[in-house]
Amino acid sequence: MKIHPILKICILCLLSPLFMACKGKKQTNVTWSVKMADSQMKHYPELWMTENAKTPRWGYTFGLIGKSMIELWKHTGDEKYNHYAKAYADTLIDDKGQIKTYSMKAYNLDNINAGKILFDLYEQTHDHRYKIAMDTLREQLRRQPRTSEGGFWHKLIYPHQMWLDGIYMASPFMAQYGITFNEPELLTDAVNQIKIIARHTYDEETGLFYHGWDESKRQLWANEKTGTSPNFWSRSIGWYAAGVVDVLDFLPPDMEGRDSLLTIVNTLAKGIANYRDPQSKVWYQVTDQGNREGNYLESSGSAFFVYFLFKSLNNNYIDQRYRQVALDGFDGIIENFIKEEENGTYTITNCCAVAGLGGEKVYRDGSFEYYISEPVIENDPKSVGAFILAAIEYEKFEKTNK
Repeated sequence: MKIHPILKICILCLLSPLFMACKGKKQTNVTWSVKMADSQMKHYPELWMTENAKTPRWGYTFGLIGKSMIELWKHTGDEKYNHYAKAYADTLIDDKGQIKTYSMKAYNLDNINAGKILFDLYEQTHDHRYKIAMDTLREQLRRQPRTSEGGFWHKLIYPHQMWLDGIYMASPFMAQYGITFNEPELLTDAVNQIKIIARHTYDEETGLFYHGWDESKRQLWANEKTGTSPNFWSRSIGWYAAGVVDVLDFLPPDMEGRDSLLTIVNTLAKGIANYRDPQSKVWYQVTDQGNREGNYLESSGSAFFVYFLFKSLNNNYIDQRYRQVALDGFDGIIENFIKEEENGTYTITNCCAVAGLGGEKVYRDGSFEYYISEPVIENDPKSVGAFILAAIEYEKFEKTNK
């Protein structure tokens, strides 16, 4: 049946708003975890290209992105995210299982983090290369220098020092290795790492945790009585908080020390909630000094805090009174840090590029002035990966709390 051209135009005019509404609805149904992951993959077609890397290298930032992608694969069932992480592992691990660009002699806890992606890859493929690489990282931990109480030095070049960052880098790997390959003593060690650094970095007055602790008290940044660094850096607290809840994934319910970790989780939740910015609902680079000139709202620490809060809520580690802090925090990240580009990808802003303590070339003194002086960039993998993980936990929470 032929339709008169005028009638055809009228029909199209009537249907056009409906088509546009359907199109808009489809777009809004795309979750934030997928939006950010797809943007990452468009910005960097190969994971190793992250940070505009010129050549592939083994490192903790790539491991964070890889881990977030594997968790997204589990969350959505979309294999492309798993493939993205697997391609990184296959680029960096040779046919003998050796990890390219990795050196055990550095005894750098950061180098353990990327090993987290290998457990799932090994379970899927039974490719022995992955097992050899995991065993190599496990051997590093066996040899890693320790404090007198058994806490890992953060790196060989940072003697006698524990940093909050190191808990995220190594303890979840240890716990998962222990469960997967029947080394229960590794679970105990992972728990002890968390407890040791808590004893030395927790500040009762603020309810927060200092970035680092020097047992020897020789560092210029170390408090002469306590050995702690002088300030609270949000991302370091975020690394620690994320590490604690990730370790809990692997602890048997009746394991000794699990209750101690749950106490730490609740301590972290209270401190985090107390120091969010009341207007933006996110957190500052230097956690407790929001009103100080030069301080700024920072995305990676905020994303890790939201990840920690939602994961703790989803697992009933913390009281539901924190749900609004988590929900507001997630909305605050979207409102303050996420922008849509003309090509349809998403950018996350206000990322602290890097921060540490001590060092040889430029000494990092842990002062307020130091933390706010480091470069602030966009689409840093610490912010991207933390946001994807936070979005996954938010989406799980929303699904079970409709």
